[in-house]
Amino acid sequence: MSSAFPDKHDDQPAAKPAKPKSARRRSRELALQGLYEWLVSGTDAGVIDAHMREQEGFDKADRAHFDALLHGCIAEAADLDAVLAKFVDRKTTELSPVEHAVLMIGAYELKHCIDIPYKVAINEAVELAKSFGGTDGHKYVNGVLDKTASDLRPVEVQASHKGR
Repeated sequence: MSSAFPDKHDDQPAAKPAKPKSARRRSRELALQGLYEWLVSGTDAGVIDAHMREQEGFDKADRAHFDALLHGCIAEAADLDAVLAKFVDRKTTELSPVEHAVLMIGAYELKHCIDIPYKVAINEAVELAKSFGGTDGHKYVNGVLDKTASDLRPVEVQASHKGR
């Protein structure tokens, strides 16, 4: 027998289940952790790589993207820092290691992962900074990578601005 009175919870929206992380997001998070370790300790990339592959959830990451990010950022650290140096307000070595690593990942994706739209690369870096960085670090990351995108992908950025 149904009641004429509504259930007291009918007017409240159901809580959305947490969206599972994409394989690429996981690869970025793991690469960030590896880069952080590299920036702080200077540990060999091979040792860091092996350590990251042992982490829980690695099996759900995009391994090819993880490899590209971790090894690409380490191999091109000086070049990426030179690109970023134009847009940061201090030496990259003076940035927090988390923000530095996030900026390296963002710059690497902007430079090499042309299949990823520049806005997505920036947004993913901002999300990493929100999850792992300081209170307002994501705002800094957003500003730096927005300028970096204009430098590395001028045609894509200009086309995006014309579409407004």
